[in-house]
Amino acid sequence: MNTLAGYVLALHIARVTPSASSLLDWYARQRRILPWRALPGQSADPYAVWLSEIMLQQTTVVTVMPYYERFLKRYPTVHDLAASPLQDVLSAWAGLGYYSRARNLHACATIVSARGGFPDTVEQLQALPGIGAYTARAIASIAFGVPVVPVDGNVERITARLHAMTEPLPQARRQLDKLAEHLNHDPDARRAPSDFTQALFDLGAGICTPRRPSCLVCPWRNPCKGHETGDPARFPVKAPRKAKPERHGVIFVIKSREGALWLRHRPEKGLLGGMTEFPGTAWLDEPISLVHALSQAPVALEPEGRTWKVAGQIRHVFTHFVLNLTVVNVAIADFSPLHNQDGFACPPDALKDQALPSVMNKCLALAQ
Repeated sequence: MNTLAGYVLALHIARVTPSASSLLDWYARQRRILPWRALPGQSADPYAVWLSEIMLQQTTVVTVMPYYERFLKRYPTVHDLAASPLQDVLSAWAGLGYYSRARNLHACATIVSARGGFPDTVEQLQALPGIGAYTARAIASIAFGVPVVPVDGNVERITARLHAMTEPLPQARRQLDKLAEHLNHDPDARRAPSDFTQALFDLGAGICTPRRPSCLVCPWRNPCKGHETGDPARFPVKAPRKAKPERHGVIFVIKSREGALWLRHRPEKGLLGGMTEFPGTAWLDEPISLVHALSQAPVALEPEGRTWKVAGQIRHVFTHFVLNLTVVNVAIADFSPLHNQDGFACPPDALKDQALPSVMNKCLALAQ
């Protein structure tokens, strides 16, 4: 880069980069109290930061908090987590969704425990299971004071509004990432990387919110181009959403006379990998007839329905598709007809310890 180009770039950065000290002063007064966040003057615990960041992927703070507290009580250190069987970890995770996170969490804990602790660079963190570019930067900045900007939805939104970015997402994402890198070029930000990152998160969560940003109390109101337009909520611009494809299937909730349920584990890899489920048909693009579904039940079911009945239908939204399931209750004296089937009997009092994902809990609630 020649001298003139470098000078022009420096002027541009100076013009569009807001004051870090203004944001940090606001954060000192308004910071959120969160169970994984270090108190003022204390150093962050890398395990707490990592655990919270994994849980917060695609999940809100309100949803995560009770899970985080139960998880930390059950696994107070990364070594405790690494020593636990995967099925126990999946059970503790059940209900949080995106279950590949739990499998990667356990795999990552095993590696970190073996090496004696978390690495402290972005590159080394990103090499661990389940840690992508954003999460590596978040852990590095918050736990180890590395002066980098992790770009989550909050930071992306703040950056889009600061620059009044009109190019729609997701096409604009790469450019927003580059612009966000300049947010901590202020020396004050680089002196307090942990606080600066968390201040950005809090600004997006509490002030620069998606629908009704509170511009009047925002410490970055003056340099914000989105605020200048009079309609900051229109940023970031988003491309129209495509309708999600629909899939269909039938689930059999098989209950014995003693109230036990027949369950099975899903394959380790793929959607809901390793989680517990009720047996059922494959999930297909077209609705499946009940007569055809009955022929695929793990026990012989007569068409007239003397031992089974349809409990109803549930609808569950995954990231990439919508699943429609018909739930069939099946009454059986005992599980001897299932002795050669994949699965296991679960007594009623042991159901709470199973790693049932939300979609299966919906089926169970409908069947009862």
